[in-house]
Amino acid sequence: MSTTGHIDTFAHDNLPPLSQWPDIINLEALGYPERLNCAEELLDKAVGEGFGDKIAIYAPSGHWTYADLLESANRIAHVLQEDLHFVSGERVLLHSPNNPMMAACWFAILKAGGIVVATMPLLRDQEIAKVVDKARVRIALCDHRVSEEVLKAKGHSLVLKDVVCFGDGELEGMMKGKPTTFANVNTAADDVSLIAFTSGTTGVPKGTMHFHRDVLAICDLFPKHVVKPTEDDIFIGSPPLAFTFGLGGLLLFPMRVRASTVLLEKAPPADLAKFAEAYGATVMFTAPTGYRFMLDNLGSYNLSKLRKCVSAGETLPKATSDAWFEKTGVRIIDGIGSTEILHVFISASGDDIRPGSTGKTVPGYEAKIIDEEGKDLPAGSVGRLAVRGPTGCRYLADERQLEYVQNGWNITGDAYLMDADGYFWFQARTDDMILSGGYNIAGPEVEAALLLHPAVKECAVVACPDEMRGNIVKAYVVLREGELTACPETIHALQDFVKEQIAPYKYPRAIEFLPALPRTESGKVQRFKLREPALQQVTP
Repeated sequence: MSTTGHIDTFAHDNLPPLSQWPDIINLEALGYPERLNCAEELLDKAVGEGFGDKIAIYAPSGHWTYADLLESANRIAHVLQEDLHFVSGERVLLHSPNNPMMAACWFAILKAGGIVVATMPLLRDQEIAKVVDKARVRIALCDHRVSEEVLKAKGHSLVLKDVVCFGDGELEGMMKGKPTTFANVNTAADDVSLIAFTSGTTGVPKGTMHFHRDVLAICDLFPKHVVKPTEDDIFIGSPPLAFTFGLGGLLLFPMRVRASTVLLEKAPPADLAKFAEAYGATVMFTAPTGYRFMLDNLGSYNLSKLRKCVSAGETLPKATSDAWFEKTGVRIIDGIGSTEILHVFISASGDDIRPGSTGKTVPGYEAKIIDEEGKDLPAGSVGRLAVRGPTGCRYLADERQLEYVQNGWNITGDAYLMDADGYFWFQARTDDMILSGGYNIAGPEVEAALLLHPAVKECAVVACPDEMRGNIVKAYVVLREGELTACPETIHALQDFVKEQIAPYKYPRAIEFLPALPRTESGKVQRFKLREPALQQVTP
């Protein structure tokens, strides 16, 4: 590793041993220097190249140019150093919905040589306290409207001392009079720039550490080779910036090509479509659920300027992909990424898309299918997905590093099939494979069959304990309004429908109707909640 630019070396000291890192490959081809501050590359250089007057961020609260963003980030960096006695290498909690001030704080922390620890705005105090204690966070910058839980977390935390709010004038007041220029800390390319905590997990959170070079690598791989944005694009989407899918798609990727982005504090599908029309968005990032919900009301909005639509977070059902293409003429770009690898590493676009398939490996990455012993499996076999590339998993002081990284490969926890043409077909999360009566049944396959029924709005399938079969397939279904009613007759109708779509032994022997599925703030279905005993009552 290069000589660190950090005075506080906590993150460096708590990286896993080099022997436990995944193989880092194809990094040299990206050509990054040993000294690198990603904020400078994404923001300072954009202004230096003449983009200062261009709109960087559109938002309902007001639009910010690249110059506005740079000046605010510089002032906040001065506040960190001069008022909060910040030293490079310290971690700073960033807690806010998506808005321009959150973006300015993100860049300020990096410019000052700090490490961003962003959390979802809806987290509760106990969850926040676990994150700040694990990452040893002393300073928090947060939107005043979501500050209550952070302030409560401060009371639980061993280390959190300073909570500074913006939006109510506190941080803005500290910024007044600060210089609009700032000498960026000369960080090393392999200094930690952010610690991203995995979403939707239970128990002790896992912090994934990513370098300055990693931030640029994800900009120079998936978007460059698959999305192919230009400076004329306007990005929009729903994922929070605290979620790496949102960080890349709604901030890093547009700024790397000097494009514009729309940051929305709340982006349910109707609002997302409304603002996409209002701002003339051309590139959209959201979860499969977002596209599925928008399908019902597409006729109410003019989305004719959309040219690229990106989906990740969970598998994109073929039915959703086909319906979206039929109504818009735009084929959704599916992709799989992970917090551990930072962003998308398997995807496809344009004529390379095969609906139902996630795609091929993004240039710069390699992927294969392995068995439980780590041996390579031939094409057409279902097994564990293993990935390596210029980015990879480095957990913060966590023994689970040995589970995620094996023999130099990142083991994502997904069951996949790779066909003879190198396309990857999602089967299930490895913990979503259901063993029932001796059969291995992939929950997502049953979900895809149910989603073909016009009355099914969304669904999730999990294993339900059963004395006779060990487990049975249980489906939780949200019905569309005005279609079928939640009754035994509908259960039987859906079961018969699934038997017509896939092998009959895979049908859901139990179905329960819910008004909505439990989801994380990033949009992922919380299947662990559906597995809780209180919900595991078999419906005949």
